[in-house]
Amino acid sequence: MKKIKLAITLILFGTITNAQILISKDLDYAIGKALQKNTEIRNQDLELQKLELERKSILAKYIPKVEASGLYSYISSDAKLDLATLNLPITGYPVFGGSSDFSTNANILYGGITAKAVLFSGGQILNGAKALKEKNTGTAFMMENQKNEVIKDIIGSFDRLKLLETAEKLIDNSEKRLNKEKERVEKAISEGLAIPYDRDKIKLSTLELASKRADVQNKRKLLILKIKQSTNLSEEEILKTNHQLEPIIILDSLSTAERNEVKALESFKKASEYALKKEKGSLLPTVGAFAGYSYASLYNANTKVPIEQLNTTANLKLNELTLHPNWMLGVAVKWELFSGFERKHKIDEAKIGLAQVENKLAATKEKVDLELEKNKVEYNTTLHKVDIAIQREKIAQNNNEIASKQYRLGLINVTERLGAENDIYKESLNKVETVIEQRNAAIEVYRASGKLSNFIKIQN
Repeated sequence: MKKIKLAITLILFGTITNAQILISKDLDYAIGKALQKNTEIRNQDLELQKLELERKSILAKYIPKVEASGLYSYISSDAKLDLATLNLPITGYPVFGGSSDFSTNANILYGGITAKAVLFSGGQILNGAKALKEKNTGTAFMMENQKNEVIKDIIGSFDRLKLLETAEKLIDNSEKRLNKEKERVEKAISEGLAIPYDRDKIKLSTLELASKRADVQNKRKLLILKIKQSTNLSEEEILKTNHQLEPIIILDSLSTAERNEVKALESFKKASEYALKKEKGSLLPTVGAFAGYSYASLYNANTKVPIEQLNTTANLKLNELTLHPNWMLGVAVKWELFSGFERKHKIDEAKIGLAQVENKLAATKEKVDLELEKNKVEYNTTLHKVDIAIQREKIAQNNNEIASKQYRLGLINVTERLGAENDIYKESLNKVETVIEQRNAAIEVYRASGKLSNFIKIQN
């Protein structure tokens, strides 16, 4: 109810309020350019692409692998043959008695294609791919934090640019009023109705305004350079950007359910659960299928075997021995029954990793809940400060008008008149600074609730 009353108060004082972060199309374009240029976001996006490729590589293990091989070989060797003595049946003449040396040479040609596929991996491939998918999702949520920072920075930069523009306008208005007072004082001095002291005090105030103008212009140049560096927009585009500096009123009930850190850790928890299933799958056998086709040929083979009993050498020749087609089809099972506790240690390690993520998730939920409540308190404080700043500016404006009239009537001195002029500058600038502070506090509340982009509305 208090927030609604404050919102009504702000409207009555001429300030439009938004229940969302209302931005212009120009500012939305600048934010988009900054998101595109940000190096950290680009690198995080590349990291997501790497994780996705890694996941696809794991799933690709289910795809059959086809290998082709070919071989040509020429062999030449010397060998020793020792056979039991063989007597010829008719003559009874002994053959192959004792040890004999022989030589052989041949040509071998081989070619084949083999296909292999994993049929069952104990769930290691599937769970490994799921773990990487969840890790990818969690990394994407964490990337949103950097996007939030970029969005907040760009909105804040244009808020400050608006502040400096307002400061320069206030200086212009003050100079105009002081110049009129100076002309009136000059005339009064010439008529003997005023003293040079009044003129010098006005001149001193004018010089102070000139100093403030130089400071504002320098800050404005530096801020434009910063925006250019962040967005690659030209100075002309930056200055033409339509941006309204208005308080942001939060009327919705917000929670941390959509907080990026929480959703990221929930994804990382799922990834750890799949990683644990993957390690447990190593206890199961791996089943694969294979198929092959090959061609093999032995040709132009020569073997020389000396027969000492006959005092001669036997020449054995083989023109060709070809095996074609050779088909092979089968299923293979590999089961590692004992690995020296290596698999057990990996399973225990995965369990510890899961427990760590669960602990971090619980702690993060408490932390972000506390952060949201803290930001809400700060937001409510700044909302009251805006209400007060608007009233102070109104009072300063009225006082300045009264002081101007009283000075002309001689009811107050020049110091009091210039004090009222300084007050209007100070309070008007304070109102803008307070609005910026309130906007930052509101943006922090939205940021503590999730993605800032979900709360941004583009002005038509």
